[in-house]
Amino acid sequence: MPIPYPAETLLIEGPDALAFAHAQFSSDVQALAVGTWQFSAWLSAQGRVRALFHLARLDEQRLLLLLRGGEAGALCEALRRYVFRSRLTITISSWHTLSTDAALPLHEARTASDSIVLGCGSHSMRIAADGESDARWRLPQLQLGWPWLPTSTFDDLLPPALSLHRLHAVAIDKGCYPGQEIVARLHWRGGHKRHLCKVQLARDAMPGIVLHREGHDVGVLLDVVAHDKHADALAVLNDDITSTHANDAALQLDGDLALRVEHRWEN
Repeated sequence: MPIPYPAETLLIEGPDALAFAHAQFSSDVQALAVGTWQFSAWLSAQGRVRALFHLARLDEQRLLLLLRGGEAGALCEALRRYVFRSRLTITISSWHTLSTDAALPLHEARTASDSIVLGCGSHSMRIAADGESDARWRLPQLQLGWPWLPTSTFDDLLPPALSLHRLHAVAIDKGCYPGQEIVARLHWRGGHKRHLCKVQLARDAMPGIVLHREGHDVGVLLDVVAHDKHADALAVLNDDITSTHANDAALQLDGDLALRVEHRWEN
């Protein structure tokens, strides 16, 4: 069974919460309606992904971030450096458990006194202060190509490598935000040589490991869900590897690891 992840969550609250998030994050936060969520990211000035998260608008002046990898405390401290005179607070929330709930329309966010539920289509994710976490949501989200980032990948991967355009986690025309110039250049000119893939591994492996073939770096593993005889995973792979071995039964990597590419997302 896959391992449950804790809910690493932040709250951004105050009259300037929406404007602050819109200026810092890569998605179109101003378009986010109350009671909905979107994928979003915080990028470095070089356009690399520092954090990936669900961003939910709980009410007019309150936003929730559910991180897809990483620690809320570290992100909270980093974001606070950019508050300046904005009328808002950034705090770690009291919701720490993450479990699977009934089907709910994609991008719907429901708030109760003791929990928040994010709709994911065939299922939902319940974020609560109490109760037990589970990992039933991990495999369906992996199959959808929703990345979960190991800490070793922070500030390393560009948005196209994670298929963030497909997830509407980056906006091209909303104005300036950290990394926006790089995002626009990659969007209009292309040229990025790594993309997100769903792969099947012949055995379990550690998320975050760099994949090598004949001594060359060919990609990195993201989320991994192990089964009895194999493991499903998301990986960022070099395009030349996936193009050359698209029809192969398995691609043999260094370290006695083999994988089969099942799908590649182009953007």
